[in-house]
Amino acid sequence: MECISVFDMLKIGVGPSSSHTLGPWRAAERWIADLKTDNKFEKVERITVDLYGSLSLTGKGHATDFAVMLGLSGGDPEYIPVDSIDGIIAEINNTNKISFNGERTVDFNPKTDIIFNRKFLPYHANGMRFTAEINGKKSHAYYYSIGGGFVVQEERKNSKAKKETFYRTFPYPVENGVKLLEFCKQLNLPVSSVVLENEKSLRSEEEIDFELKRIWNTMLECMYTGCHTEGNLPGGLNVRRRAFDMHEKLNNDVPYDSPETWLQGIRQTEVKFRSILKWVSCFALSVNEVNAALGRVVTAPTNGSAGVIPAVLMYYLVIENHEADFEHIKKFLLVAGEIGSIFKKGATISAAMGGCQAEIGVSSAMAAGALCELLGGTPDQVLIAAEIAMEHHLGLTCDPIGGLVQIPCIERNSMGAIKAINAAELALDTDPKNVKVPLDKVVQTMWETAKDMNSKYKETSEGGLAVSVNITDC
Repeated sequence: MECISVFDMLKIGVGPSSSHTLGPWRAAERWIADLKTDNKFEKVERITVDLYGSLSLTGKGHATDFAVMLGLSGGDPEYIPVDSIDGIIAEINNTNKISFNGERTVDFNPKTDIIFNRKFLPYHANGMRFTAEINGKKSHAYYYSIGGGFVVQEERKNSKAKKETFYRTFPYPVENGVKLLEFCKQLNLPVSSVVLENEKSLRSEEEIDFELKRIWNTMLECMYTGCHTEGNLPGGLNVRRRAFDMHEKLNNDVPYDSPETWLQGIRQTEVKFRSILKWVSCFALSVNEVNAALGRVVTAPTNGSAGVIPAVLMYYLVIENHEADFEHIKKFLLVAGEIGSIFKKGATISAAMGGCQAEIGVSSAMAAGALCELLGGTPDQVLIAAEIAMEHHLGLTCDPIGGLVQIPCIERNSMGAIKAINAAELALDTDPKNVKVPLDKVVQTMWETAKDMNSKYKETSEGGLAVSVNITDC
């Protein structure tokens, strides 16, 4: 059974897309590692990269070419100073040379050495091929970005190479919702505690806390940055940042000097239904505006849906429970990560495979279940909340205008966050005995819907709003 950690589902990286930016970036890193393992790295004379399918069709808008160059340059998406990205890309474009993994200079012309192929490879919609020329001979390696920053390689059926593979196992392996509930009942533990027991088989609780704090701090910093940055987003659509203006109207001159004191200050603001809606929307918009501008976000479970989970968690912290501390944040993230892994195992989290239901739908389900536990929901109700949230995202297409993660992507995060809160409340008032649609059935339905969905609605910008609205209209 696939063993997926919370830290696989919640990754720190650079926007705007986990599958089109973070995935290719990580693929370039893996290729370099493989070259070094095979003692080929020092011999590489020339590099070319072919992008296929969705990576080609919307790669420019998703900065896939930037991601490839940054990965080949040896930058780490978790730690690279985001304000250095433009300079690195400009240097490569101006010199037609790349600092290969930051170790040696290789000729590289982005205009000719990154090739956008419209055709799809059979294995996955997001395919890429890295080619190294060594002593006049070409060596190819194929990688596939399968959503959420996950990267896989399609092994050659007749390959004679034997590579040692390490498998990790959990003490309580969760394949689906039914199995998760079985463990919760067997151990008499909430969802978050079962997930924690699994995580402790991989790392110490101190390490778990450290990484979860780093994830939350990245989310909080991202919301803070988005709420305090005005102007238009890059890319040509001239989309005006909205979080700044919303925040200006909502803040009511509460003093603060850091993301932490900002959070405390929001707790002092007036609470009305309309203002709550606006705050949640503001938090979600802020994250995805940062994401659209190649800022650092937490993939949750993707970059395109990165705003839902922090917005809902922030709602809990500033509206529902002013006494909440890190333990509440920890439980929320553990539950969210587990629900996301169930969707990844049973369906997909890739918009190129399943449309936006696989991104916003999954993130809304993750947030709904996590919020439900914090509000006192039972394990059964946690899964009910996740099911309700996804049920009302089924069939949602991915049709970004201009291939940019801006319209309709940014607003969809706001809608996904609001739906998650509503789903959690509905679940809390639901008796599990009366449930007609279990979580596993909606996961199955989502996957069937994904397979039936026309490819033009799967992150290709060949259908929906992407063709109804032209960049010139913007």
